[in-house]
Amino acid sequence: MISDLANELAVVADGAAADKRVTFGTWPARGFTLLEVLVALLLLSLALAALVRLAGLDARASAQLRESTMAQWVAANVLAETRLRQPLPAIGNSNGETTLGGQRWRWTLVVNATDEAGIRRLDVDVVAVEAINDKDGVAAHLTGFASRP
Repeated sequence: MISDLANELAVVADGAAADKRVTFGTWPARGFTLLEVLVALLLLSLALAALVRLAGLDARASAQLRESTMAQWVAANVLAETRLRQPLPAIGNSNGETTLGGQRWRWTLVVNATDEAGIRRLDVDVVAVEAINDKDGVAAHLTGFASRP
């Protein structure tokens, strides 16, 4: 009787040990291979690099848009001030400097005659003072007209 109980315990112990043994041929594969992980990391790094570049381009575009908007406001202010000072400005060139948005701007106003004697064409070019030496070109160009009241 005791030997039968010992035999049963040995069989149960062998069965439990057999259940815990790992055999590679019978278990389904779990996890990824090293090659799969490396390919996934490569794809992830390419995607992250593209996102960083896109964020940089977006920041640069935002700064250019802000500068362009400020320059357009400066040009519109120059046109409005010219019309208010002289309803029919004299033909010729003038220039000046102003500050808007914490930035200095240089503007050039060209007044030309038109086919109508009582109308003048006003062309304003605006450049950021800091960008003059960088040869970035004109930040804004605005054309308007002034007439005799």
